[in-house]
Amino acid sequence: MCNLYSNTIPQETMRRLFDVKPENDQLGNAQPLTAIFPKGDAPIITLDADGERRLEVSHWGFVLPQKSKVTGEPIQPKAVNNARDDKLLTSRFWKTSFETRRCLVPATSFCEAKGKKPATYYWFGLKGEDARPPFVFAGVWRFFKGQYGQEKRSLVTSSIITTKPNELVRDVHPDRMPVILSPENLEVWLHGSPEDAFPLIAPFPSEQMTIHKRGEALKSDAG
Repeated sequence: MCNLYSNTIPQETMRRLFDVKPENDQLGNAQPLTAIFPKGDAPIITLDADGERRLEVSHWGFVLPQKSKVTGEPIQPKAVNNARDDKLLTSRFWKTSFETRRCLVPATSFCEAKGKKPATYYWFGLKGEDARPPFVFAGVWRFFKGQYGQEKRSLVTSSIITTKPNELVRDVHPDRMPVILSPENLEVWLHGSPEDAFPLIAPFPSEQMTIHKRGEALKSDAG
């Protein structure tokens, strides 16, 4: 699973890398994000009604409303920020989004923790000439409009798809890792049929990845 990642890609670079027209950039004045947690704001690339790429802010995690067991009143909802690959085609929670609302989630690293008291945090990313080469998670998105705890909100929400881990990640998290898409597969993920997109869900080659840093209390990839 993935509960923490970073995206420090400059806004103009994201537009260029992911072929987003300036008028389709809805991020405003985006800043580098060295620690994105569930329920946080996260840039994603979606398709608009005309099939053009759109860069927008999402709430990381599909909203799952909750009520207090004591009062029955709405409380802060859960954010379902990971979508398991083995649930995409069978779960009503995920199926329609996978079939019709896939997205790209830009990133520069992601974190997994190992052990407890204290945990060691491992920041994974891609090898390359840059300190933090950009890459893309496979994602899904959907609209949420309704009660969010004590207030009503309208949100674009997103979730990152996970699969079995490769050799590098497995030593830290033996069950799951986020799906990283190769550049040549971005178009298929956005525009392809579910039958074409699903085979792209696979562990990213471990030989193309690295651990940028590790240590205790490293809940940000800053510095």
